[in-house]
Amino acid sequence: MGKLEAGEKAPGFSLPDEEGRTVSLSDYAGRRVVVYFYPADDTPGCTKEACQFSDLFEEFRSAGADVVGISPDGAASHRRFIEKHGLTVKLLSDPSHEVMEAYGAWGEKTLYGRKSIGVIRTTVLVGPDGTVERAWYHVRADGHAAKVLEALSS
Repeated sequence: MGKLEAGEKAPGFSLPDEEGRTVSLSDYAGRRVVVYFYPADDTPGCTKEACQFSDLFEEFRSAGADVVGISPDGAASHRRFIEKHGLTVKLLSDPSHEVMEAYGAWGEKTLYGRKSIGVIRTTVLVGPDGTVERAWYHVRADGHAAKVLEALSS
């Protein structure tokens, strides 16, 4: 799948969270939800991004949005990551990359001149009606949460 555009229906999903409970996009109907895709728990960039989304968690809630992170990691890895860094965001597991592919967050990427297939750091803001309000692809982890919050407020 290609990149999502504003106005498109966001692909539905049902994935397990860090406790093994199923979380679906439809659970957030009527609210905005920030869905961000990241490569791996407890790596430097991903930790920075998760911590910044967690630090701004209350501001996101005040702006009427929930925040959900999705990576290929399993529930046990997510639990360790949450506990180690005191994260407040919900983390979901997509080991088959199905949801990532539907959101355009899985594919070829280049790091230090080397091409590989993997998670493309992506954030999608889904509106209360389930449509894409905005999508960011190939984001830089540091400072990204603040940019998303700013977009929510504008």
